[in-house]
Amino acid sequence: MRNPEPAPGATVGFTAMAEGTREDYELLAKFEEQFAAGLADRVLAQLRALAGSLAGYQVDRLEHSLQTATRAYRDGADEEMMVAALLHDIDDLLAPHSHGELSATILRPYVTERTYWIVRHHGLFQLVYYAHHYGRDRNARDKYRDHPWYQDAVDFCHRWDQAAFDPDYESLPLDFFEPMVRRLFAREPFSLARREHS
Repeated sequence: MRNPEPAPGATVGFTAMAEGTREDYELLAKFEEQFAAGLADRVLAQLRALAGSLAGYQVDRLEHSLQTATRAYRDGADEEMMVAALLHDIDDLLAPHSHGELSATILRPYVTERTYWIVRHHGLFQLVYYAHHYGRDRNARDKYRDHPWYQDAVDFCHRWDQAAFDPDYESLPLDFFEPMVRRLFAREPFSLARREHS
């Protein structure tokens, strides 16, 4: 059941959380619900901010994201995985050295553990294509060889992610994927406490 909208300008009475009343926290719950309803808009805005980012490649991060999602779509992936493919690098601007973890964390309440795991680890799995050029271990992903989603992450990277830097590839536009993004973030969030202890 949806909480009624809070009164404009309403604030809690406390200045330290330990002093909060039930009414204070009920008010905050209303504001949090209202704020969470705009998550898809903020995610899409962050995705658009990838346009023109990361020099050196033949496509920018937005086009890379669209190519990855388009390849997933054309390969018959389910909608959740298409959105994950679209958003797998969404936090490159804020977390260039750990973007997979941050992107996965954004998705986590709305996707299966499999999808979360693939996005979280895709950066490690991508090392197979280039790490040896820097004197690093290109087979670092092999520590997960016995993991049930190892091959899924290999496939995600090989079929979609690493191949999505082609300036001549005909990607679907963001408008095509936007309804999928909105449907995913309109899901009832999974209980993280339940998932972590299952």
